[in-house]
Amino acid sequence: MEFTLHRSFTDLEPLASEWNALLDESVTHVPFLRHEYLRTWWETRGGGEWPDSELAVVVAHQDGRLAGVAPLFAAKNREGDPALLLLGSIEISDYLDLIVRPTDLSAFISGLLDFLGHSGPAGLSVPVPEAEPKPWQILDWQNIPEASTTLPVLKAEVEKRGWTFVQEQTYHTPSIPLTGDFETYLSGIDKKQRHEIRRKMRRVEESASDVRWYSVSDGATLDAEVDAFLVMMADEPEKAKFLTEAMRRQMQLACRAAFENGWLQLAFLEVDGQKAAGYLNFDYLNRIWVYNSGIDRRFLELSPGWVLLGHLLQWANENKRAEFDFMRGDEEYKYRFGAVDNFVVRAKVTR
Repeated sequence: MEFTLHRSFTDLEPLASEWNALLDESVTHVPFLRHEYLRTWWETRGGGEWPDSELAVVVAHQDGRLAGVAPLFAAKNREGDPALLLLGSIEISDYLDLIVRPTDLSAFISGLLDFLGHSGPAGLSVPVPEAEPKPWQILDWQNIPEASTTLPVLKAEVEKRGWTFVQEQTYHTPSIPLTGDFETYLSGIDKKQRHEIRRKMRRVEESASDVRWYSVSDGATLDAEVDAFLVMMADEPEKAKFLTEAMRRQMQLACRAAFENGWLQLAFLEVDGQKAAGYLNFDYLNRIWVYNSGIDRRFLELSPGWVLLGHLLQWANENKRAEFDFMRGDEEYKYRFGAVDNFVVRAKVTR
């Protein structure tokens, strides 16, 4: 394999289609690894999470075809170590990994570690504010699905070189396997919860003269709908703190990229013409990926978030989605709706 280092997304733009095609066959196939998502993530440095950082995407070709992408950037990690991290880290991209076919995984990781281990490319140094860049010391790769085959292969290759590999479980990622029928889904969860979902959905229908839910489908209104969703998010104090100017810009760009590429599900519940709840999801690879949510507290007594979630689960079943993925976070309501646990991990390599 021939490895090359890329330090700008302008250089990577000609690879966009091939990048996404490779992702279709990759060991981990998630929306957070698509070219358009990571391009917008880098534009805002993760919504301001990594202001002092440099792009360090490593691409491998073999026999003229794209064989692997290590979507990396260089920065000091949270412990202050000069590190190479996965693009998307850490806060706003729930699943990350290398982009490579299973058949090429071992060769790609072996070649990648050799490439990264050489001190030659200046781009593999880590920027340090008001100081000279330092060579990387750590590969700090977070949010990798625990079942990813990258992990055992990486561990074996790291240990061959006498480096140190540490893996730790970091976040719960609960999800609901779907049956294709809403009533069958409901019958499979706790009886009390089943009655609660039905009761709340029925109560909203009976409490107002005009209730509807919808997903945004008009590109001309998308920006206004995203802004309305962000206002709803900011009604919750912790989320208001999270929504810095840079983070708002990141979410706007990500929504636009997802919409233009056909995998955005931005849904609202309206009561008498007013938005009462919203869900920002991705409808991708026959799965609903629940990214964020918001409610208007004026409608709290109607439980609009639960009601909209019920409608979304019904839609996902009726439209034969295979899974409803709540992604990171172990909030109680996810399990009450029937979610089962999965996990993501942090893989830390010290050379």
